[in-house]
Amino acid sequence: MKSCFYALTLIILTQGVCLSQTDSLTEALNNALVLKGEFANVRIQKLNRLKTRLKGAGEDHEQRFLILSHIANEYKTFIYDSAFSAVLQLQRCAFHLQNPVKIAYARNQLGFILLSSGMFKETLDSLNSVNVNGLPDSIRADYYFILARVYYDLGDFDKDLHYTPQYISLGNRFIDSARNLYPSDSYRNIYLKGLKDIKNENWNEAHKALSFLLEKYPLGDHELAVTASTLSHFYISRNEPRKAIRLLMQAAIADIRSATKETSALSMLAELLYHEGEVLKAHTYIQHAMSDAMFYGARQRKAQVGSVLPVIASARLSNVEAQGKIWLVYSGVISALTMLLIVFSFIIVRQLRKRKRTEKDLLEANKIKEEYIGYYFNINSDYLAKIEAFKKSIEMKLLTRKVDDIKFVINGINLKREREELYHSFDKVFLKLFPDFVTVFNSYFRAEDRIVLKDGQLLNTELRIFALIRMGIHDNEKIARILDYSLSTIYNYKARIKSKSVVRNDEFEKKIMAIHAH
Repeated sequence: MKSCFYALTLIILTQGVCLSQTDSLTEALNNALVLKGEFANVRIQKLNRLKTRLKGAGEDHEQRFLILSHIANEYKTFIYDSAFSAVLQLQRCAFHLQNPVKIAYARNQLGFILLSSGMFKETLDSLNSVNVNGLPDSIRADYYFILARVYYDLGDFDKDLHYTPQYISLGNRFIDSARNLYPSDSYRNIYLKGLKDIKNENWNEAHKALSFLLEKYPLGDHELAVTASTLSHFYISRNEPRKAIRLLMQAAIADIRSATKETSALSMLAELLYHEGEVLKAHTYIQHAMSDAMFYGARQRKAQVGSVLPVIASARLSNVEAQGKIWLVYSGVISALTMLLIVFSFIIVRQLRKRKRTEKDLLEANKIKEEYIGYYFNINSDYLAKIEAFKKSIEMKLLTRKVDDIKFVINGINLKREREELYHSFDKVFLKLFPDFVTVFNSYFRAEDRIVLKDGQLLNTELRIFALIRMGIHDNEKIARILDYSLSTIYNYKARIKSKSVVRNDEFEKKIMAIHAH
């Protein structure tokens, strides 16, 4: 098993670096995504070995510092919380040793971790406590590079005509200080030059430096990912998205091989593919990007990916709807079911477009989106299969001139049963998202007025009306169309329920909306 894994790894390594065609890179990237868990397990095993060594170090603080520095380095692009914890231990160990060089090194590491989480002020606070005078060149260079990244990232975050140029200027100053401490022909020196040129829109100079690294230098996975990802901005600026896409695919493959979760390559790739109309690929990659962001655990990265994911998911949904409309030409006799599907797809799109209000709301919204996207595609797939079978049956009757049998085929469609199955599917998915809905709903009534469901019943009509309201459908006409009732019947149901509740009528629907997903 282990030999097979390393053989597959070698195949992906060769493909990721050497292949130039987008289709080949897509295949290599998809193969890497299949093995993503295996690459992560390799890093986890390495961390477990380091933790075992740490336990064996006892109170030997010199040995503990060395091992903790390795642990922090492994975690810093893998899991934010664990990296932060390891760096705090590293810092305490450095202070115990009263070694200024080790203290400065630990503060640099803390600054990098805080910056990865988007905590700019805290990063500056950590670095401002470092006195770089007399420190080794390697630590001073890292110190200046992290400061440069802080100000470059602040400029990208603000995008303000007044403040961004000031941040870029500060970033330039610190990146020059870092470059002065690296050999002129080193990877780090050349990369920092390319990064500075990108930030200052010196596009040709940036292309020259970064292309030189990709073509001439033996880069490790992380160096390859960073360099290719940075160079992609050159092609984006020149409106050459296909070249940028190939670079980002190479970067994403390298990130996967190195089990790097703190990365933007996949989300940038998904966004470019979305703008190029490749929505299905974009959706696959943005889902993996969100998975990585959730695994790493930094709020900034989750927010960045979360701002792109609903847009791409909504576009994918629109593509599916467009394909469904083609089939509707052949299915006029079951237009009622079509209307129901369109209404439910509207529910999904509405959920996808909700903005982040709080971190808890964002997590809840993401869960609802994922469950309902899966629900919609399953329902739509079954529906299209039925339409295809119906179409083939009609065509066969027409070919064999059995026109009279067509009426028999049409009469075989049981709309009532189809509608009941649709409601049952809705009930299952809704209760998966809101498992406490019935219990909380009944808590708004006296014991004798609470709803008691029949055996095998998930929701009844009254509960289903307010389940739709909880999903964001407040229009009584839409509720009536979905449940196949008259508008007056919906009004009567709602009025009767509210009149029995211990909650004030004007507050009842607000209480329904306050029921949280799990």
